[in-house]
Amino acid sequence: MKQFLRYLNVKELVRPIGQMLAFSLGSAAVMSAIILILALVLDKTAVGTALVNKLNVSLFSYTLSNLPQVVIDGLTIGFVYAAIALGYTMVYGVLQFINFAHSEIFAVGAFVGVEVLIFLQTLGVLSGASVFMAYAYLSLAILLAMLAAGGLAVTVEKIAYRPLRNAPRLVPLTAAIGVSFLLQDLIRLVEGLTTGQFNRIIPTFGNFDDRITGKLTLGATKLFIGISVKSIIVIVAAVLMLIALNYLVNATKVGKAIRAVSQDMRTASLMGINVNRIISITFLVGGLLGGAAGLLYALKFTRIDPFIGFFPGIKAFTAAVLGGIGNMTGALLGGIILGLLETFAGSYLGVFTMGAAGSEYKDIFAFSILILVLIFRPQGLMGKNVGQKA
Repeated sequence: MKQFLRYLNVKELVRPIGQMLAFSLGSAAVMSAIILILALVLDKTAVGTALVNKLNVSLFSYTLSNLPQVVIDGLTIGFVYAAIALGYTMVYGVLQFINFAHSEIFAVGAFVGVEVLIFLQTLGVLSGASVFMAYAYLSLAILLAMLAAGGLAVTVEKIAYRPLRNAPRLVPLTAAIGVSFLLQDLIRLVEGLTTGQFNRIIPTFGNFDDRITGKLTLGATKLFIGISVKSIIVIVAAVLMLIALNYLVNATKVGKAIRAVSQDMRTASLMGINVNRIISITFLVGGLLGGAAGLLYALKFTRIDPFIGFFPGIKAFTAAVLGGIGNMTGALLGGIILGLLETFAGSYLGVFTMGAAGSEYKDIFAFSILILVLIFRPQGLMGKNVGQKA
């Protein structure tokens, strides 16, 4: 045990936790302050008057009372985006190209995990399962989803990307788009042949749909807070994956090899590093994260289809670019910010515009912020950091 602790790099375990807390609290505080100031400004206008007539509450009080719940929901989906974005940013850091098929690898993980749970449901083991066994079954589904997505990512790299490694960058990028459409249709084909259904619903079992509620009193305003058990699972699982990935990359020999290949592939090869193996490991790790994120996403939103990977994949790619493509810390920050932006816009945009722009416009708002960031800081918030010193 002492020998294990001696080789354990505690700093690399603690550092990402501090980063997540700082990013989460900082982003939530800044966005909350902006939205509260905006509510205060609009409170005396026609927007505030309309809300008083409709709900008999001021715009500022309405905004403040819903704020804790909005922050919790934003962080939940933000960590999912961050987990997916890390798959994009790791591959880009090593090979300098965007693996657009990563969104379909995410979808495969979601389908494998959900089908495992549906199979367990047909066996009758999910209904009436104890809390411990419910978590055990969910953990099994996540593990199988990770293995399926990780194995698929490695296979795609060997078949579609490795032969094109020395080709112009546009060629593997085009191949990635082709692989993305191929995997979409393969999911449809497999589901059509095996189940005859394209839309799958994750079974209801355990206590995952239960909500933990609380109430805070701030002066005359009562703040109601509620979070479902499955949202807690999503956040905890995503945080654990991000910590594990950070430790792998920054505190292990494999991580040092990944950083060496990212910095200079040819020199790393001359130093005895098996470049092909390291690239396969990079795709494997990205696929494992994507597969787990796929099932966590299915757990959160309950329904999946063969195209489920498109929008989360685009948003995760956006998060990676927002934080700084190639920078793992930036992917984490970008995911959290994008999740909060999306949730804030979905919750308040309709109220602040008196129904002219509802929650369906939240994506426009989020991507507009991205465009503004890239206009004034093209390298992303954290900057481009593809090659770190090994």
